[in-house]
Amino acid sequence: MSLDALKFLVLDEADRMLDMGFEPEIRLLVQQYMPKKHIRQTLMFSATFPSEIQHLASDFLKEFVLISVGIMGSANQDIRQEFEQVSKQQKSRKLLEYLNRDLNYYQSDEQGRYYMKTLVFVERKRNADFIASFLSQNDLKATSIHGDREQREREEALDDFRHGRCPILVATAVAARGLDIKGVDHVINYDLPQEIEDYVHRIGRTGRVGNPGRATSFYDPEVDRVLAAPLVKILVDAFQEVPEWLQVDAKRHQPLASTVSTAARRAPPTAATASSPSDDWGDDGVQVFESKN
Repeated sequence: MSLDALKFLVLDEADRMLDMGFEPEIRLLVQQYMPKKHIRQTLMFSATFPSEIQHLASDFLKEFVLISVGIMGSANQDIRQEFEQVSKQQKSRKLLEYLNRDLNYYQSDEQGRYYMKTLVFVERKRNADFIASFLSQNDLKATSIHGDREQREREEALDDFRHGRCPILVATAVAARGLDIKGVDHVINYDLPQEIEDYVHRIGRTGRVGNPGRATSFYDPEVDRVLAAPLVKILVDAFQEVPEWLQVDAKRHQPLASTVSTAARRAPPTAATASSPSDDWGDDGVQVFESKN
């Protein structure tokens, strides 16, 4: 297939496309098999754009405009973010406690139970199956999705989740991006990710299209302390309550990063090749950065 006449190039989840080892292949395709960047139109989309990825993106874009809805890299303010200090040994019991609490909070349907659509994130593939089985044994309808399951199995799990047959989906990072599942009520980070950008993407599965969402994260001080300061900043930027213990952990392990001035909290990020915007934040929360080139 020839790409000589290509007019539009679209990279969705562009930060991951350029950051997960695909960058050499994408660069080869773009530079050797596609029209030059001043001929084609290139569009990139992502919820997060770290500065190093902005540098890479400039190689594929000419005279680009960067449009940011809200504060780039921050969490959706429609999502209520909650954190619970939980040790590794307590997580299963705490998860069951949260799910049963949600179950008891809502009125029962004709079958006697109403399930919130809940997405549970774990770091390890084997944990996804184990936790889904554990929840099923405790009379909660759950299924799992991860990279080791066959494509057919993943599609069946997603279909069961979408249609409420299994309203609890236990997933690895494979479900953090690119999946548009309507009506996710609650995201639970059973395990927090290693990168703050992945946290933003995970909780972004709820609170979509202006609907309120809820995200609960289990924070293990022995494992997650490196995320303490970035999490504090995410919470502050989204006008969320910051637990006192999380602030203490942030100051203890990253004192400089945990001190964020009010001005810095509201200031938009600086694009690698973009000039500062001339106007203040608009009512719609959208800012436009034009390139210098």
